[in-house]
Amino acid sequence: MDMLGFLILMFLLFVISFIAVAVFSSYYVVRHQTVRIIERFGKFKKVAHAGLHFRLPFGIDRIAKTLSLRVQQNNIEIETKTKDNVFVVLDLAVQFKVDSNKVDDAYYKLSTPNAQIQSYVEDAIRSSLPKYTLDESYEKKDDIALDVFDTVSNEMSEYGYIIIKTLITSIEPDEQVKDSMNAINAAQRQKCAAQELANADKIKIVTAAEADAEKDRLHGEGIANQRKAIVDGLSESFNELKTSGLSEKDIMSILLTEQYLDALHTFAKYGNHVIFLPAGASGAEDIRTQILSALSSMKYEGVINKKNHKCNCEEDSEETKASDDE
Repeated sequence: MDMLGFLILMFLLFVISFIAVAVFSSYYVVRHQTVRIIERFGKFKKVAHAGLHFRLPFGIDRIAKTLSLRVQQNNIEIETKTKDNVFVVLDLAVQFKVDSNKVDDAYYKLSTPNAQIQSYVEDAIRSSLPKYTLDESYEKKDDIALDVFDTVSNEMSEYGYIIIKTLITSIEPDEQVKDSMNAINAAQRQKCAAQELANADKIKIVTAAEADAEKDRLHGEGIANQRKAIVDGLSESFNELKTSGLSEKDIMSILLTEQYLDALHTFAKYGNHVIFLPAGASGAEDIRTQILSALSSMKYEGVINKKNHKCNCEEDSEETKASDDE
């Protein structure tokens, strides 16, 4: 009886242990933003979302795969060429996630989703980029990325994947091409700098010429005003001396002597100027005599010319009268 009881006890312990293992192995927990593929006898049964779930024990229901619903990123490097036959290396970042409504398609239709997404992206890039030149590919980088997104998202939606974004992070041509582009850019900037410097020099030259012209104009106006003031002063002095009873010859002598002394005063004040004058004081008398002689000669010639003109007029009148009489 003791042996039978012992066997019964061991059997009961085995049954309890078996039931405990079966119960505890039948329950499982799915974490947030993840799903699990459940298979029964190797056949797809269901998709278990976040929370506590029950399954048949002893391998009847099996957890085939745990998939994340978070956004993933696949970094891809592609070498292709542009419309102007320049080979470039593009770095792309493809952001994608599993469609929660097509988890079974994402697991059963694709064996290596990252590699297959990369294949679709490479095919789309090699179809889109050759439409643009190298310069245009930099300017229209977003358009190229949008073309890739439209193509890949339509293809991958059938396999249970949602393409969130395709980003072209860099476009790198060959080093020689980059050096050539930098040289062209540097030459253009040097050309612009040379044009700006030439324009600046032109402005300086034109401004200096305008300043010289304005200076000469003002200087001429100053000399003209100075001479007018001198003439006005001489005329006023001449009239005042004439009212005092002096003859024109005496007045002219006084004025010439005054001008001579003013010239000597100017020479003494501004020694850096060169003025040619007679060495002795008698030079003023010689200058005066020469000027008066010239004025007298001019006056005499004016009288002669006036008389000749009068005679010519009388002869013309006589000839005209004689012709009238005839």
